[in-house]
Amino acid sequence: MTLDQQKSILTIALLAAFADGNKDDAEREEIRRIAQSLAGDGGVADLPRIYQDVLLQRTSVQAAVQGLSEPMHRQLAYEMAVCVCDVDGRQTAAEREFLTRLKAALQLGEPQTAAFDQQADALVDVAEKAVPMAVPVVSAAAATLAAAATVHSNASDAELDKSILNYALLNGALELLPQSWASMAIIPLQVKMVYGIGKAHGVELDQGHIKEFIAAAGVGMTSQYLEQFGRKLMGGLLGKVAGRTLSGLGGAATGMAFSFATTYALGQVAKRYYAGGRVMSTAMLRETFQGLLTPAKQLQTQYLPQIQQKAATLDAGQIMALVRGKQ
Repeated sequence: MTLDQQKSILTIALLAAFADGNKDDAEREEIRRIAQSLAGDGGVADLPRIYQDVLLQRTSVQAAVQGLSEPMHRQLAYEMAVCVCDVDGRQTAAEREFLTRLKAALQLGEPQTAAFDQQADALVDVAEKAVPMAVPVVSAAAATLAAAATVHSNASDAELDKSILNYALLNGALELLPQSWASMAIIPLQVKMVYGIGKAHGVELDQGHIKEFIAAAGVGMTSQYLEQFGRKLMGGLLGKVAGRTLSGLGGAATGMAFSFATTYALGQVAKRYYAGGRVMSTAMLRETFQGLLTPAKQLQTQYLPQIQQKAATLDAGQIMALVRGKQ
């Protein structure tokens, strides 16, 4: 894939990120940081300018698709846009309208997109059902009794640490898979992890509260996916080239499995937050997360062989089952 083709696909991904118009200042700043980080890591040198062009509406879908003449690259651009729109839940009307325009500009028909759309929709369905959308309101007295009963039978710190490590290994493995939709499962699994940690400390959480907690820690959903996607694209992992194996992608994999570190640090922050009675401020949550991220990256290097081994065994059915909680 040429540099111009990378630019076109990244432009489309960024256009998809801002299609709903609902990104707050913190998320926009995180996307800007990622653009600079990817450029600094030897990727697309003018990615920060692409970000500015998208944010200030100096570019368009029609301009971006001009750089994509090969059908496989047009297909990949569409798949990436769907994933970006789906990563924080159901598509909004604005996102659906954007994807319709994109599909037409890419000259893709239903035969080329139907299977992927169904797979992405199925993952969103599974993710929504894996953790409650809302928690029933109970009286304060009942909540206190339930919390006391749960805390009494809490998982030990060692058990929680083992669970966090398993989620981190799995998410690192998902990031290494060549399928364009595989990274979409990372955030639902982070949500499940936080749900389990809260429950172990007597707190029943719903998806809304968990997503707010993850955002408060400084882990943006759209920005996290864009970073995963950008590293995959620049590392040559995307494209589904026949015959390529994980063992042949060792160099790229070493620099890309950052979802292990993000998941591990997030899990440790959640453990401290719920064990401490949920009194940490947003500033403290972010500071704690950032402080845990560096040692988590060191662990990531240590566990890379296990991450690669796990990636070699995963398939679509297993991923769905893991998000659903059946494995």
